Amino acid sequence: MKNQINMTDACELIKNFNTGREQERLVLKYKKMRSDAFVFLRGTCHLFYDRLPKENIFNDAPLVWCCGDLHLENFGSYKGNNRLTYFDINDFDEAALAPLTWDLVRLLTSILIGSVSLGIKKKDAQLLGDVFLTSYRSTLSSGKSYWVERETADGKIRLLLDNLRERKRSAFLNKRTDTLKGKRKLKVDGQRALPASLRQFDLIAEFMSGYAKTQADPNFFRPIDIARRVAGTGSLGLDRYIILINGKGHLDGNYLLDLKASSPSSLVSHLRVKQPKWQTESHRTRELQSRLQAVSMSFLESVKIQKTDYLLRALQPVEDRIILDRSMNSMSELENILHAMGEIVASAHIRSTGRDGSTITDELIEYSQNNQWHTQILAYADDCARQTNKDWKSYICAFDDGFFNF
Repeated sequence: MKNQINMTDACELIKNFNTGREQERLVLKYKKMRSDAFVFLRGTCHLFYDRLPKENIFNDAPLVWCCGDLHLENFGSYKGNNRLTYFDINDFDEAALAPLTWDLVRLLTSILIGSVSLGIKKKDAQLLGDVFLTSYRSTLSSGKSYWVERETADGKIRLLLDNLRERKRSAFLNKRTDTLKGKRKLKVDGQRALPASLRQFDLIAEFMSGYAKTQADPNFFRPIDIARRVAGTGSLGLDRYIILINGKGHLDGNYLLDLKASSPSSLVSHLRVKQPKWQTESHRTRELQSRLQAVSMSFLESVKIQKTDYLLRALQPVEDRIILDRSMNSMSELENILHAMGEIVASAHIRSTGRDGSTITDELIEYSQNNQWHTQILAYADDCARQTNKDWKSYICAFDDGFFNF
């Protein structure tokens, strides 16, 4: 694969991309990205597409609604708006209309990059990539979308969904709140939550009070406490809040919401295809999440606070994800998980066919029959993984030299 930019430029692009973000959480992002190549990959989606080869396979493949930032940790369990539990893609900040190969090569690259920290040998990582791609093509060729919930899941995914279904709200709340004088208050631990300033607290509280009045049960959404949320990697530094609301009105009936500022997709500047004119970036995220997921998660809504665009949804804990550590999973179990992920991605692509410029299902079925791109995409993922590792090593040197200091 030919470099599109040199190593120094890579660090400049990272710095420029994050310009204007909140310093406290951006410091956490930069530090996390230095720790591990997989974390670096997650935090530099924009750089990944800067590096994407200009080959035909990434221009001529059928257009689908892509997740955009597809990697191993962007799958997880959640409760849908029908209150059933599902395992699906769970982050759509970068979603856009793009050739389907863009999603595939990023996921395959994440398997290869993550293999070191996950304790997986490269040959096993390559096998897992092949399992994912074979499952994806098989599902695509069926022309039918599937979903993963308790009755259709097995292995570790079934266990994850069982745990979510059986988890008591009180236990979930106790991990993120303290109780004082019969009321809950968010834990501000510097790891998952940071204190909100008085201005931030008042701004979000005022918004939630107004938002509550528009709902059928205003008291349910009455805000109790607010903090800045620390979660993910790529979005660290953007405005993000965890909101404790009244919910069912008693100590163990409170709910937690996630309010996250939206920004443009990193894919768009690299795409030749025209995108729809979305009302706002959070409308794009919400609409594409509703198209790609089998069932949308709870409280998913696009909102605006003053001039900032946000996505509001139920809080999704990081522990509601599969841990793909080789020490905790047999190779057979890992293959089952990647097989399921292949079905999920193909189903998302099928589910959103024929919408605003995406290809129709018949064309996806036809494309799935071509064996040639299967081998090609695996080879390009290997190239992308090597390039990502080079960029990460360059980043480490720049970070240690103080390039990212404020």
